[in-house]
Amino acid sequence: MRNAFFLCAMTLFFLSCKNEQPGGMQQQAKPYPVLEVAERDVVGYQEFPTQIQGVNNNEVRAKIQGYITQVLVDEGQVVRKGQVLFRLETNTLNQSATAAKAGIQASQATIEAAKARVNAAKVEVNRLKPLVERNIISSVQLETANANLMNAQSQLAQAQAGYSQSSASYQEVQANIGYSVIRSPISGTVGKINQREGSLVGPTSPLPITTVSQTNQVYAYFAMNESQYLDFLDQTEGKTADDKLKNTPDVDLILANGMKYEKTGRIEAVTGQIDPNSGTVQFRASFDNENKMLSNGNSGTIRIPQQYKNAMVVPEQSTFEQQGLVYVYKVVNDTVVSTKVDVAARLENMALISGGLKKGDKIVAKGVGILRNGAAIVPQPVKFDSIVPKAN
Repeated sequence: MRNAFFLCAMTLFFLSCKNEQPGGMQQQAKPYPVLEVAERDVVGYQEFPTQIQGVNNNEVRAKIQGYITQVLVDEGQVVRKGQVLFRLETNTLNQSATAAKAGIQASQATIEAAKARVNAAKVEVNRLKPLVERNIISSVQLETANANLMNAQSQLAQAQAGYSQSSASYQEVQANIGYSVIRSPISGTVGKINQREGSLVGPTSPLPITTVSQTNQVYAYFAMNESQYLDFLDQTEGKTADDKLKNTPDVDLILANGMKYEKTGRIEAVTGQIDPNSGTVQFRASFDNENKMLSNGNSGTIRIPQQYKNAMVVPEQSTFEQQGLVYVYKVVNDTVVSTKVDVAARLENMALISGGLKKGDKIVAKGVGILRNGAAIVPQPVKFDSIVPKAN
């Protein structure tokens, strides 16, 4: 009986300990990294998709209709202004030129014959004048001779007009023969060749034969929406739009593979008016491209730096969201307090705080996902740069 009582007492003791153990564990404070909110100068970036174009892009088109007989360049080839790129078939043009030249020769012969008739008519008029003056012959004969002279002069004028027309036709044919040799309008790089040998091309062809682009310098075109444009005007120093452009910092170009282009660019122009169709304002930045790393048609991202002076920043991982609002855990007397904050911008794994915290406040640096409001912690002070190594 005594043993049974002892066993019962021991069982109750262990059960009591087992029931009390979880409660004790829940009340035990755990260590969390804590940092002090500080102000620092940081650089953020606005990013805009962009399209690259050469500073001068010339479409190469045929001025006359014809079949391509020779392609004398290749895609990507650097050419000089006036260099022959393509030749068109000229058999029909050569025949037209021969016919036009024959027309010129015929017109010359007609002119010579008309001149002879004019001279003969003049001689006849000069011969009859004194005879009429002495009343030897009737004046009717002189009038007839004058009429013949005028007719001969009219025929000469028609022959000369015919010669001018034949010459113009010949020159036009010769010009067209010249147009059959298609030359580069500028010095630059040959783009895609859309038509090859045997293709029929002409002034109304939907596509150019190719494009020649000057790419020693390139333009990067990008757009801001109306709100972004107004912010740009408000945040950039200068009284006028031109002054603001001059005060805009150099911009970076992020290539399609994510790499940053080795040279910075300058924003040089802005349309200054809202496109009614897209609701955006067009910007143009220029980049040097002597090494030909950029090509006409490249895509990328323009990155405009934005300076934040004495900004309050916290690590991105120190924040959390609830119902669309952003919070941090502020540490007060070793207890965490859920505190709503206003985030002005996010950059480089940091959140820029514009409200809700002040310099010197202490917050939980990381691990906020498993915390609850009012929980007790063991603060472990850490440096900001240990949480965000890439911070400025």
